[in-house]
Amino acid sequence: MTGASSGIGAALAHAYAAKGASLGLLGRRGEALEALCASLPGEHLVLVADVTRPEELAAAARSFMARFGVPDVVIANAGVSAGTLSEEQGDLAVFDGILRTNLLGMVATFQPFIVPMRRERRGQLVGISSVAGVRGLPGAGAYSASKAAASRYLESLRVELRGTGVKVSEIRPGYIRTPMTDVNTYRMPFIIDADEAARRFIRAIERAPARATIPWQMAIVARLLAALPSFLYDRFAARAGRKPRGLKL
Repeated sequence: MTGASSGIGAALAHAYAAKGASLGLLGRRGEALEALCASLPGEHLVLVADVTRPEELAAAARSFMARFGVPDVVIANAGVSAGTLSEEQGDLAVFDGILRTNLLGMVATFQPFIVPMRRERRGQLVGISSVAGVRGLPGAGAYSASKAAASRYLESLRVELRGTGVKVSEIRPGYIRTPMTDVNTYRMPFIIDADEAARRFIRAIERAPARATIPWQMAIVARLLAALPSFLYDRFAARAGRKPRGLKL
């Protein structure tokens, strides 16, 4: 599981460990991962890597499989968010970092496991997208674009792997109370705590759906947003709250 050191990742780690799972905890912050690992029951492996570096993910995958074998579930959870404006030259680098992490990092997370999973005709690849990818949000062009692209990527991968025994699921969260949302100054409807989100994520993953939106109320919101004609959506979205620029989480 990538992005394991905090937020949803850490909450998932606690929930899975309580169920007896052996985990590969991957992230950039080794000390935070070690502390998390020490707090969990069972046997787990700390994997310090950056999801924007495919060679580090490949090495981490080899280390995990050497110790535990081919995993039952791989969760591409790592993600970053920041307010962005296309008119700001300095935000080009922020766009690049968000897309590399949220989209290409997901691809690189899955890549080392697909051939072993296909060989054993089992396993599940789980990508964490976002309701923010349903329509473009003002001031969050990079984040919305990355999550929309992740959603389409997961759909493509699911079709590619149909009939191989390898399942692909998309978990599409709404607002979850984490450091990423703590900086938001606007109203966040139906927000839930990370621990509760983790329990719901795991229940959904066990069902192996093509897509699950959590909390369920946001699935209704997503369908309504997708159905709005552009002229109505534009009028509504122009008044939406915006994440602060210059803070990448």
